[in-house]
Amino acid sequence: MAAGVVRGPVELTDGVWEQLPGTVGEPALWLVRTEAFRAVAARLADAVLDGAEKERAAALRVAGDRDTYLAGHVGLRLLLSAYLGVPPVDVPLGRLPCPLCGQPHGRPVVRDSPLHFSLSHSGGLCLLAFAPASVGVDIEVVPALEVAEDVGGALHPQETAELSRLRAEHRPAHFARVWARKEAYLKGLGVGLGRSMALDYLGAGPEEVAQVPGWTIEDVAVDDGYAAAVALQAENAVPGTDGYAGRGRE
Repeated sequence: MAAGVVRGPVELTDGVWEQLPGTVGEPALWLVRTEAFRAVAARLADAVLDGAEKERAAALRVAGDRDTYLAGHVGLRLLLSAYLGVPPVDVPLGRLPCPLCGQPHGRPVVRDSPLHFSLSHSGGLCLLAFAPASVGVDIEVVPALEVAEDVGGALHPQETAELSRLRAEHRPAHFARVWARKEAYLKGLGVGLGRSMALDYLGAGPEEVAQVPGWTIEDVAVDDGYAAAVALQAENAVPGTDGYAGRGRE
């Protein structure tokens, strides 16, 4: 990704959203650390979240999962509120139709707004992206070797082969990196894991990420033990599912 295309990630701390401009002129990334943001999220959740979000949080029985959900979604609404100039609870969130089946479970959006966003969380970290074009982010905890090897077969065959050529101690981090790239791209498209991970080649080796026409995909530097990526659609690209990577490196 060209320097300056996406800034950040910037850590979300108490009150920083009050200093933001009222628009998003360029893509921006934000990082929320659950441990550091837990008290802020707990203090503001009742006033910031809508009813469905509160019900979802209450249904999470594992305290760590609930804390991370609250940190991410409170942070999301606070930032959207700052960018849009409306109260956090009044941000009109919705979902686009799925490009694969037409059902209303596609990419989350702000209704009637040109602002696009994406949210991902794993472990105790949340990653958020905001942009004037379709965007997707993903963050993953680097898994154990056994998990990387078990799930690695779901990737593009060329990516699986690239992972197999790495030393065992390096495979989990590279697996997490390519998985984050894939999820970020598929979330940007609005199809998520409804599209097979094996269909698109983004690269699992030490080289730069393989690019897709109409998209910029890049790794995001986050805490040790995690991998993250962002996928940003060109502003003049035609929305939809055209331009899939769909092929290996020549």
